[in-house]
Amino acid sequence: MDKKRVMIKLSGEALAGKNGIGIDPLVVKHIAKEIKEAYDLGICEIGIVVGGGNIFRGKLATEMGIERSSADYMGMIGTILNALALQNSLEAIGVETRVMSSLNIPEVAEPYIRRKAISHLEKDYIVIFGGGTGNPYFSTDTTSALRAAELGASIIYMAKNGTDGVYDKDPQTYHDAVKFKELTNQEVLQKQLQVMDSTASALCHDNNIDIYVFDMNKDGNIKRAILGEDIGTIINNKKE
Repeated sequence: MDKKRVMIKLSGEALAGKNGIGIDPLVVKHIAKEIKEAYDLGICEIGIVVGGGNIFRGKLATEMGIERSSADYMGMIGTILNALALQNSLEAIGVETRVMSSLNIPEVAEPYIRRKAISHLEKDYIVIFGGGTGNPYFSTDTTSALRAAELGASIIYMAKNGTDGVYDKDPQTYHDAVKFKELTNQEVLQKQLQVMDSTASALCHDNNIDIYVFDMNKDGNIKRAILGEDIGTIINNKKE
């Protein structure tokens, strides 16, 4: 059976747990177990892009008067810290994992090389991509779309921290918010739903990459999402 290749996008804040900042080792261990459950299905090759919002946020940079490029590089370094923490938790439970970085720090992570990443995935390693795109002004949403396109992933699973899909407005603010079961990329843009930034959305649309948005805080949801269970919102980007 041919395995499908998928990308999982994790928010940095999810690794911080209730603290909101830093890395909570118990939370990271739990996330690793959730990922292993999905990996053990044996139906897909898994790449992971993790954010860095638990280490360094843009708002903090603004308050400190740090210019945008420097702030973005600081955020990229934060994603590498998160990637290394997740790698160690996965390998502690027996999952072979590689961290690849867009920033050149060979002492702690392999440099991102597309063919090497594909080789790792084909060997059934989980590959965690840190360092963003390696350039400022691009989000980790864009990183996940770019890596998915480069590596031939068919779908990005956007594991949200407490939101179980895409709504017409913020469900935490508006009790009458309506959840969408299925959307097209054009509808996301027209309705300004802000699932991911416009660069990432365009990459997904142009490369026929679907997006599935779900809540990662419920036990077993990563596995359920990969199995195709109806727990979130699918954004279908396949062209007519």
